Amino acid sequence: MKGKRFTEEQIVAILQEHEAGVPVAELCRKHAVGKDSIYRWRVKYGGMQVNDVRKLKQLEDENAKLKRLVAEMALETAAIKEVLSKKW
Repeated sequence: MKGKRFTEEQIVAILQEHEAGVPVAELCRKHAVGKDSIYRWRVKYGGMQVNDVRKLKQLEDENAKLKRLVAEMALETAAIKEVLSKKW
């Protein structure tokens, strides 16, 4: 998978151009991006401002961190239960 070519700020700027009435085909040529990407971005970032996108990214990062912590705790709990369930 390729790395990201556009930052969230650039994506929001492209979507604002689209909202201003620029056709998708012209945006694709101008920014060298596929139609699918434009539509995917519109679903994810449609109507957002740059600060909203930053907040979304921060929340996604925090959510991923918390999910990792929960997974680690679940593994520890399972290991402790396994050890305690053995008869001595």
